[in-house]
Amino acid sequence: MVAEESGPGAQNSPYQLRRKSLLPKRTACPTKSSMEGASTSATETFGHRAKRARVSGKSQDLPAAPAEQYLQEKLPDEVVLKIFSYLLEQDLCQAACVCKRFSELANDPILWKRLYMEVFEYTRPMMHPEPGKFYQINPEEYEQPNPWKESFQQLYKGAHVKPGFAEHFYSNPGRYKGRENMLYYDTIEDALGGVQEAHFDGLIFVHSGIYTDEWIYIESPITMIGAAPGKVADKVVIENTRDSTFVFMEGSEDAYVGYMTIRFNPDDKSAQHHNAHHCLEITVNCSPNIDHCIIRSTCTVGSAVCVSGQGACPTIKHCNISDCENVGLYITDHAQGIYEDNEISNNALAGIWVKNHGNPIIRRNHIHHGRDVGVFTFDHGMGYFESCNIHRNRIAGFEVKAYANPTVVRCEIHHGQTGGIYVHEKGRGQFIENKIYANNFAGVWITSNSDPTIRGNAIFNGNQGGVYIFGDGRGLIEGNDIYGNALAGIQIRTNSCPIVRHNKIHDGQHGGIYVVNSHTTDNDIYNHMYSGVQIR
Repeated sequence: MVAEESGPGAQNSPYQLRRKSLLPKRTACPTKSSMEGASTSATETFGHRAKRARVSGKSQDLPAAPAEQYLQEKLPDEVVLKIFSYLLEQDLCQAACVCKRFSELANDPILWKRLYMEVFEYTRPMMHPEPGKFYQINPEEYEQPNPWKESFQQLYKGAHVKPGFAEHFYSNPGRYKGRENMLYYDTIEDALGGVQEAHFDGLIFVHSGIYTDEWIYIESPITMIGAAPGKVADKVVIENTRDSTFVFMEGSEDAYVGYMTIRFNPDDKSAQHHNAHHCLEITVNCSPNIDHCIIRSTCTVGSAVCVSGQGACPTIKHCNISDCENVGLYITDHAQGIYEDNEISNNALAGIWVKNHGNPIIRRNHIHHGRDVGVFTFDHGMGYFESCNIHRNRIAGFEVKAYANPTVVRCEIHHGQTGGIYVHEKGRGQFIENKIYANNFAGVWITSNSDPTIRGNAIFNGNQGGVYIFGDGRGLIEGNDIYGNALAGIQIRTNSCPIVRHNKIHDGQHGGIYVVNSHTTDNDIYNHMYSGVQIR
């Protein structure tokens, strides 16, 4: 016989549950002589190991030790979750690998929400499915069971900026153990320096606070996003009082800046040198993405956003460019870009300027309540404007001057305090399928050798005339529906010579067409309080 384990407390050792179970004692292989009662030697007794029996070709699992079984099967969920609440994300992922029950509990959305808000501050998950794309979701409406964990994985590798972060990180290494993929900086300049030194891939989270007079020149494809609870952009404020707040330079292709307030707030608001300073300055050969930002400038010269130079081609979406004391968005010197779904309002000068062969694509922008004109294209400015809502601006909703030639399609231009569209001083442009209505003066003004195309528009309910062409105005007025205006549907006078054809001019409160020294052709004119056509 083999001696049994002996010693004090052998039967009730406190370590018994934690010890590995002993291997089964080896016995001799049964032989014919043993079956006949022959004696065996000690060597035979500890001879060859018996072969393991096969059960349907599958190995049998050893039963779990009592403590292991208790932890995995019998410990209440509430207790396991309480233990897991002290773990960081990597520890949770390791715990999830232990067993099916731990996997389910370690993926509890409440655990991950707590961790997520501690790291990123967001009160709704910020999804980042691909480079340059961020959006927040409502967890209850998301198709996956744990959007907090999914967003955590998407945002995991990055640098975090907040005053005092770096000191706290280096003073508490144990607290951040296991988070080697996260870096912490006190300033945005320090984080950008980390990108230049290749300390991380370029994802920068700027946390709640006001960051003033940092030198932010971007010349690499970094990603910088605000990180804060609630309305993120309201709580992450970056401002400058001396120089442009953000400057994008060559090399910043595909850079991303989003979910923050960007301000230019100089002490001397009218100084002429600030004409070259902006909230956002986008220069030659770069194409950054600006998304969900609030953009404000208190400077009375220059513009809030300036896009200038060949190859300047940003994408600006879902931004609010409002309450600026200068021009909201200025595109010039062959610059291009895509500008979609922005709110542009209450700016002291034009909401948008396009000049000197600037040629942007501007879609679905809401341009309203400006203290000047809504959109001003001049000096060979171009651009494609589609489905914009332009209204309640102090001067015209859309002004075209000095060889500018924009294309304006399916926009609404209405409730202007003066006119709807004003084309003058050799301006051109194509205005197609727009709704132009309820403006205080004429829906469309054309004068001084200008030559636009006005086709397929609805021009109605103006407080004066529908289309007013005067002072050597020209143009093609074709296929429009002109009705319900207080004065003539079309008025042509003082040496103007447009081509007017195939329009419907009806239900006006005055004459259909009023002509002085010109002619009209092929128009349907009916239901007017006064004569359909007056020619003098």
